[in-house]
Amino acid sequence: MNRFVPALIVAAAALAASAQTPSKPSTPTTSAAKGSSPAGAASAKPSIAVSVQPWIKLPPGVPVVPHGPVKVPFALRYEDIKIGTGAEGESGKLWHLKYTGWRAADGVKFDSWDQHPVMGPDRKPVLGPDGNAKLDDQPTPFQQGLGKVIPGFDYGLAGMRIGGKRRIFIPWQLGYGMRELPPHPYQIPGVPDFPGIPAKSDLIFNVELVDVTDAPAPLPPTMPRPARPAPAVPPHPGASTQPNAAPAPAGAPAQPSMPPQQAAPAQPPPK
Repeated sequence: MNRFVPALIVAAAALAASAQTPSKPSTPTTSAAKGSSPAGAASAKPSIAVSVQPWIKLPPGVPVVPHGPVKVPFALRYEDIKIGTGAEGESGKLWHLKYTGWRAADGVKFDSWDQHPVMGPDRKPVLGPDGNAKLDDQPTPFQQGLGKVIPGFDYGLAGMRIGGKRRIFIPWQLGYGMRELPPHPYQIPGVPDFPGIPAKSDLIFNVELVDVTDAPAPLPPTMPRPARPAPAVPPHPGASTQPNAAPAPAGAPAQPSMPPQQAAPAQPPPK
């Protein structure tokens, strides 16, 4: 047995050496693996389709054209804090919301559903025994999906269910755009002053959908009437206004809801 010990030692050393020596890659046997001529390499590449498919399905009337990568300049984002267990809200109906809005740049709160004063029949704030205005503790109602608020607030509510809570991140393009809303003192005891919103401000909203009810019947169309003056305070997201609409010139009459009938042109006298 002793004469086999050196042989075993030599065999073990050989196996260790072979394990430490990196193995050489196997030589390819196919002509393509060995390398081909430039013409052959070009022919091996997949051919480019002549007609580029559009990134979105187009109707028959829209011509198909080559295009580059699709780019998204801005995006509306939201996260559901709590999924509601009630019915899903329907566009066009009256949504009753509790909401709070902050400027995304510095976290300054600029509006909240519970900071609006109760207005009396004379359209003046109702004051409490302490001399401060009574604040409305009812959720703010507005018709969703009709463009009566900033677009990001309107679109960011889609799909919510009653009882749900959501946080919406609104880019400035879907907020107040390039308009600057300057600070405004409400001059109402107990109501915080409006801190203002700079131009191109991203916004953050927390919203809670409390209820959805039928909207009131629309008023019948009327004849033109004088333009109403602009509100003294900046509109809040629940206000019935068009934040992105261009303001009308001073003294200009309001646009009629129905165009007036035009008189027929006078006919030339017969010769």
